[in-house]
Amino acid sequence: MIAVAKIGGHQAIVKVGEVLRVDKLDVEVGKVAKFETLLLADEDGKNCTIGAPIIEGKMVEAKVLEHGRAAKIKVYKMKPRKRYRRTIGHRQDYTEIEITSLGGVTAKAKPAAKKEVVKAEKPAVKKTTPAKKAPAAKKSASPAKAKKDEAGSKKEA
Repeated sequence: MIAVAKIGGHQAIVKVGEVLRVDKLDVEVGKVAKFETLLLADEDGKNCTIGAPIIEGKMVEAKVLEHGRAAKIKVYKMKPRKRYRRTIGHRQDYTEIEITSLGGVTAKAKPAAKKEVVKAEKPAVKKTTPAKKAPAAKKSASPAKAKKDEAGSKKEA
């Protein structure tokens, strides 16, 4: 079942068992929050119920998992040629919820996943050292000296 619910001033598409982050709610961790503003509900994928403006008698129930603060964002304002620069930071508060029931349809208990410990054999890695290059033949310090040496040897001959 899929539904569109109004949660904390925003509309959200919700499914049973889904985990959402919404604006901070005044509900303690572990408690159940109920949202009565269900705007659209689709129970079987064929019949869709649309509210005018809300569906009466159906609600969304969610378990509050945690409260927290999102990552910090930086807001930078600047006006050129006016020496006006402002940097402001902001962290939004949020509540993480898990949808437990939609309009009377409750979540089915999930079977515990079995964890299998598999030890993978790591291939032996041989450390290889790069081959050293043979020292190159020494070159004269500058091309000007080489020309002088050649000119000097021609005069002597």
